[in-house]
Amino acid sequence: MKIGVPKEIKTKEFRVGLTPSSVAEITARGHQVVVETNAGAGVGLYDEDYINAGAEILQKAEDVFNAAEMIVKVKEPQLNECAMLRPDQTLFTYLHLAADKPQAEALCQSGCLAIAYETVTSPLGSLPLLQPMSEVAGRMSVQVGANTLMKHAGGEGLLVSGVPGVAPAKVVILGGGVAGENALQMAIGMRADITIFERNLTRIADLDRHYGDRVRIAYSTSHAVHEAVLQADLVIGAVLIPGAAAPKLITKEMLGEMKDGSVLVDISIDQGGCFETSKSTTHDEPTYIIDGVVHYCVANMPGGVPKTSTFALNNATLPFVLKLADGVEAALASDPHLANGVNVWKGAITHEAVARDLNMVFNAYNKAA
Repeated sequence: MKIGVPKEIKTKEFRVGLTPSSVAEITARGHQVVVETNAGAGVGLYDEDYINAGAEILQKAEDVFNAAEMIVKVKEPQLNECAMLRPDQTLFTYLHLAADKPQAEALCQSGCLAIAYETVTSPLGSLPLLQPMSEVAGRMSVQVGANTLMKHAGGEGLLVSGVPGVAPAKVVILGGGVAGENALQMAIGMRADITIFERNLTRIADLDRHYGDRVRIAYSTSHAVHEAVLQADLVIGAVLIPGAAAPKLITKEMLGEMKDGSVLVDISIDQGGCFETSKSTTHDEPTYIIDGVVHYCVANMPGGVPKTSTFALNNATLPFVLKLADGVEAALASDPHLANGVNVWKGAITHEAVARDLNMVFNAYNKAA
């Protein structure tokens, strides 16, 4: 198979779909890889590195899309990239379609087979290709939140840890999954005053065993969240319903009751955000203020640390890329967890939650068709 790696074009997105090490693994299996020039330059991976790994360098994205049977990316394709996809191509990348109807429609129109990293599952029920970026985003959320709490960034002017004799910041984390737990670990390290909300009782018990002596772990209800965010200095939204739009846990009315200079960090923004006032921002302009509350809603948060993120993502995606390269149909037929990643096929949405949230027709992926 010939695999194509275009350069990412989303604002301030420097990650790359495959590293030279991954390319070497793929070419050693007899496959070909074409890479757009400078695709990895933003993380210190240069054309020469890819050539040494066995790849061919092409000058334009159009050349990569034209040459490849499978496109491997990081972020969802922009509309001009969707227009370059073909019915005989496979796209393997993050999609987050539930918050992006124009992209969903464009992918359907292209006729390609689109596999979303974020809905590939594991035998244990986890999301193995979402996990590494959830880990990065969770850890980043406290870092960027701490920075945004500084006065020059629009925040209250608080040091998250406090100092002897001065109380630490109150941090509220909504969601105790992978991103939420990683945010929790960082907030503990910063000596914050932490409350984490979760609804899964098994997960609550797990969090209690590991962190119960250092944080408050609470069952998530609308009333409990409301009471907590009114006292919060930093709120981190880390709620995930696989494939579906995120639920809105903080309403605009609640926002008006929060402290001036408090900060919201919405990790869930790729799925539409879990605050009613969330709207996607970029690393160029990451924050905005509504009712005195600073919102950080960057849709590609891990892109801010692209070197860490690229290598973490490749560690997770490479086994699946190799399986798909050996034959897409056979790979999907033999691995139902990989098949769960199929979001678009033969011009239709094949993920039920995505179709429901976008009010589009759902057609289940049929491996035998």
